[in-house]
Amino acid sequence: MKPKVFSASEVDWIEAPGHFSAFSKLLVNEDTGSKYFDFRVSSYQPRGYCEVHTHETAENIYYILQGEGIVELDGERHLVGPKMVVFVPPGVAHGIKNTGFEDLIFIVMASPPKDMPRPK
Repeated sequence: MKPKVFSASEVDWIEAPGHFSAFSKLLVNEDTGSKYFDFRVSSYQPRGYCEVHTHETAENIYYILQGEGIVELDGERHLVGPKMVVFVPPGVAHGIKNTGFEDLIFIVMASPPKDMPRPK
């Protein structure tokens, strides 16, 4: 495995399965040589969302940079905004939706990477 330095601007936006008007840049994952991490930046347009789903093994951390939204965790809804952190253990049903007036931008960190949605 080789170290890498690159600009996030070099990476295309993708829309993973179960995501609607919700785009991510897959920055570090198995494709870049990481065995342990999936690191992405996500940008959800107003009304953009990710369907409620679970991960069998992956832990997820979201760090909100911009915008407002609702995170659902096992049926409980939480308003999120800048500087807020969301931790999602494996097996927890979760989804996120942009309910604001601007793009909802956040960092997603997950481990292990094999359990994260990717385009087919």
